[in-house]
Amino acid sequence: MTADNTGGMTMMEAQGTTSSFNLSYGENEDPETSVASSSMSIDKLLPALLECFGIILCGYIAGRANIITSTQAKGLGNFVSKFALPALLFKNMVLLDFGNVIWPFLWSILIAKVSVFFIVCVLTLIVASPESRYSKAGLFSIFATQSNDFALGYPIVEALYKSTYPEYLQYIYLVAPVSLMFLNPVGFGFCEVQKWKDQGNNQQSKLRVVGHVLLQVLKNPIVFMVVIGIIAHFALNQTVPAFMAEFVDGLANSFGGAALFYLGLTMVGQLRKLTKSTVVTLILLLTAKLLLMPLICKDMVDLLDNSNSSALNHSSLSDYAFLYGVFPTAPSVAIYAVYYNAELEVVTSGMVISTFLSAPIMYVSAWLLTMHWMDPQLLMNSLQNVSFNISIVSLVALVWTIPVMFLSKKFKRLPHMFTVNLFLAQFLTCIGMILWNFVVKGDSFILQVLTFSVLCTSLYSTYLWPGLIALSIVLLKKSEDLKVSPGMLVIVGWGIPAFATAILLICGGKMPDTIDASYFYGEQQIICTTVVIALSIILGGGSLVCLSRGSWAQNDQNQEGNASSDEDLLTEDEPGSQILFEPVPPPGEHNRACLICDCASPQPMPDMIISTNMNNTPTTLAGQCESGCESTDCLLVQVEELQQVADRQETRHLLMCVLLTVSLLANLSSCLWLLFNRDPGRLYLELLFFCAVANYGQGLLSFALFGLDKHLILLPFKKRLISLWYGKKQEEPPQTDLPEDIRMTCTQFTRYHKQQCFHDIVKTRRCGKQTVVDCFLGCELVEWLQQVGLAQDRGEAVLYGTRLQQGGVLQHIKDEHSFQDNPLYYRFIM
Repeated sequence: MTADNTGGMTMMEAQGTTSSFNLSYGENEDPETSVASSSMSIDKLLPALLECFGIILCGYIAGRANIITSTQAKGLGNFVSKFALPALLFKNMVLLDFGNVIWPFLWSILIAKVSVFFIVCVLTLIVASPESRYSKAGLFSIFATQSNDFALGYPIVEALYKSTYPEYLQYIYLVAPVSLMFLNPVGFGFCEVQKWKDQGNNQQSKLRVVGHVLLQVLKNPIVFMVVIGIIAHFALNQTVPAFMAEFVDGLANSFGGAALFYLGLTMVGQLRKLTKSTVVTLILLLTAKLLLMPLICKDMVDLLDNSNSSALNHSSLSDYAFLYGVFPTAPSVAIYAVYYNAELEVVTSGMVISTFLSAPIMYVSAWLLTMHWMDPQLLMNSLQNVSFNISIVSLVALVWTIPVMFLSKKFKRLPHMFTVNLFLAQFLTCIGMILWNFVVKGDSFILQVLTFSVLCTSLYSTYLWPGLIALSIVLLKKSEDLKVSPGMLVIVGWGIPAFATAILLICGGKMPDTIDASYFYGEQQIICTTVVIALSIILGGGSLVCLSRGSWAQNDQNQEGNASSDEDLLTEDEPGSQILFEPVPPPGEHNRACLICDCASPQPMPDMIISTNMNNTPTTLAGQCESGCESTDCLLVQVEELQQVADRQETRHLLMCVLLTVSLLANLSSCLWLLFNRDPGRLYLELLFFCAVANYGQGLLSFALFGLDKHLILLPFKKRLISLWYGKKQEEPPQTDLPEDIRMTCTQFTRYHKQQCFHDIVKTRRCGKQTVVDCFLGCELVEWLQQVGLAQDRGEAVLYGTRLQQGGVLQHIKDEHSFQDNPLYYRFIM
């Protein structure tokens, strides 16, 4: 392969032409000058991303481990939104230099945001049901246009442009008020109209509704301080008075870390709210936010910014607009959804997904935007290297994920059977790309064809399986057993890709000097890829629409949200299921011995707790298990194990289908763009790199969703870690030296609440052939603690239950699990 074969390395070869990318900024501009004046500092981008997402991860861990509960997090959120951010905006509005502002850039962003807002609003009003169309239109439009400019966007812009175009940093403070002061009030107006219609208060005039919305906007401290800051800018001559400068700086400087940490806190548990009825909406919103918004921003700058004499500065503004459009949705949108009690599931789940999707998009885009001056040969080599590197990382993730699916025996159930096929296709795709990186540089045409056959077939299979998995979930919702043979879907998932590859090998013509596997057979391969992707999108999209509009969606949501019905935890053919909830026979009909459960003696409780417990707890009936079940033959233990195996993880599957469908849309755009545009340009190159990361990095997504199996990996690891860390302490009676907070919690509960709790949630259930036990579910106790006011949220309730377990008031029936907000069986220690 020679360096002068640049024509063979271009996208134009797919059209049967030989040309090169038009990557120069101007005909008379020296490329070496352009290289020297790079508009970005890409070396600082990765540290900035690690800093931002590292702090977000710390916040998520703190919330996930209940170090900070959701109620406590509200205080941090109030500080960030009502003190730190207003101070930051006031300071920067005062110091803003309007003389260096390129106003066409601001008008371009404004038009782009208004366009996306209008598109999302109109489509929502047309498609949504009449009962909630106005609130959906308002919140969805805000979701698609309000970016996380300050907490996440500003550090990224600072890392990229501080050393080259420092004036770009102030644009963040000029662009953000576009949403806060102009677009958000329109969205709030739609929400107020929906609230007005729901209340049926037709006597309230529309003028009053508009006035209420404007008043709420003006009362927003962020908007208020922006207005005050602009006034102070002209009154104080761009200078913050010395007596308040330190005070303002202190509040403003506290915003960055606190806001990112709070963002991590708000992400805890949000994906649980993702249901099948919200999947299609979420796909469209993510497409509008992460694909449509950056493209329109860039196009508007290209159209309106004609005043720049420097082509380099014009291009850097255009690139900056694209990066700005990729910024994820701000957490404040979730606050709006809570305030109006509408579409909370879509907004919160979308906020989490958009945040984590934006990171690779921003990094890849910014990295590519620094490569404007590379020749096509080097660009294609870079694309090949990116595909090779991401394939290695993805392969490692799949080497872990696939054995987990087999060891957990989930591969025998549906839809996990089809998910394993997807993982195998991803595995073969990574293997094929790694081999292709070496084979394509050789001279053996046979090895190239064989490697291409494996790579193309497996890649097409990864395109098809998301649609087939979504279809299988639809069929499983309609009937417990698939009416279509699973083997038939497996044949389709592998047969169509194999057939398409065979057509290419028979009818296609190899393009000369091409190393990109996506264009090895030129235009015929692009058309074939377009057909396969379109088929999968139609299949998956139609299935997701059926799930969102099906009559079973609400029932399934209730089942996922509260799995407290014990009858659903057993399969029909389970031998103990028929007697698990039968009435308790009289005490004389059986003895006190557990015939199946091997019960140990109960653990002692502190004297203070025992004294309050003796008078408030019902006595133990004959035939009851008086402590944890040590035998795996216990029917209740079998119920928990069956629940673990029977879990279809539909939410995880649907989330995977959503993300893979978004990547399929990007691949489809890439193919259509190349078919109908003979000069794709640099923006197409960015899309091409994104598609390469999405195609060969699917294993990372699979690992994130299915690699860390809770019952096979996480719980055993946690139990082992606890046994190693606290092993010596657990050998001693833990009640002898209880901390004061645990002792007080247990004493309060046993003295004032235990009897009522026992009456409300404890049920007598069979654990053996002739034995019963009084027990309850962990999620039932969590809900009860919230109802009686002992906990403000589910996180505090889990902490309360953990203290009761540590104090010896309750335990798991097998003494195997710590207290969890899950359908696990616990019992009070008598």
